[in-house]
Amino acid sequence: MAKPLRLSVLDQSPIVDGGSGPESLANTLDLAALCDALGYTRYWLAEHHGIVSLACTSPEVLIAAVGAVARRIRIGSGGIMLPHYSPLKVAELFSTLAGLYPGRIDLGLGRAPGSDQTTAVALQRDRRQHPPDDFVDQLAELLAYLEDRVPAEHPFARLSRLPGLPHAPEVWLLGSSSQSGEWAAQFGLPYAFADFIGGGGSVIAQHYRDTFVASDRLAAPRTVVAVRVICADTDEEALRLGASQQVQLVQLQQGRPMPALPPDRAVKLLQESGVRLGAAPMGRRLLTGSPATVKDALEKLAADFGAEEVMVLTITYDHGARRRSYELLARAFALPAPAAAAAG
Repeated sequence: MAKPLRLSVLDQSPIVDGGSGPESLANTLDLAALCDALGYTRYWLAEHHGIVSLACTSPEVLIAAVGAVARRIRIGSGGIMLPHYSPLKVAELFSTLAGLYPGRIDLGLGRAPGSDQTTAVALQRDRRQHPPDDFVDQLAELLAYLEDRVPAEHPFARLSRLPGLPHAPEVWLLGSSSQSGEWAAQFGLPYAFADFIGGGGSVIAQHYRDTFVASDRLAAPRTVVAVRVICADTDEEALRLGASQQVQLVQLQQGRPMPALPPDRAVKLLQESGVRLGAAPMGRRLLTGSPATVKDALEKLAADFGAEEVMVLTITYDHGARRRSYELLARAFALPAPAAAAAG
């Protein structure tokens, strides 16, 4: 019998029109507590910088905060943009988190800047030149720290005793390109494909599985696909709620990122622009519908990717609608809820 599909959460801490960063951060903690109670497998916090519509600049801080309000769910980064950081510093941060929350911390790593190029430069300590493209070397160094296998002759060997040992995070490689899949296969790491960023992922996921090199980290390939989803009581209501995301994607395509608008205002803007309600700007998939509709779509998506798990990214104008979306999905998939849902 096939194992039931696992569901997880990707949270970008969205800021809505008229809202604030502190409100969005509070909503993140509220949603994390809810999804912990509903039976979701993991809760990942994204990293983005300089974006008016997102408050997720510091996933490592949010992971610690989520750990204090969610007692069971795995918590992680979706992801840490490694080129911005020292591998040692990332190892120390996530070793500390693993020591605080043993067996529950995921370290999802990405190569993209999570921002525009100007912001990426502002994040660098040395701004005289762009940092080198040495992600593979960074990844190898980071894994050596986390796995406590820095060679004794290495110049940084004495720095490698991390505070959380023997506990360590589970490392994932994230991406939306063939290169990320190849590195995940090469290093024997689990792979999470960001379908909400780009297409073609099923082919990339298949190549990852075909070329996967078994390691002490992972004996067989493991794939997660992350996708935008809005679930409501009816297909029509989900489509209406999804208009807020559609307008955001249209504006992003035009280089004008903006907070999520109220659904009725967003619907009106789409109509005035001649954009069909439910269309996918920039080719970015947005699954909307009733629980039955979305469940069917997610099962097909997981089958296409050969994925054992789907990570759901939901952005709505109203936080209550976002909570409701995750509640309906949990019920549709009969997630093994460990406790009654947190009060909203």
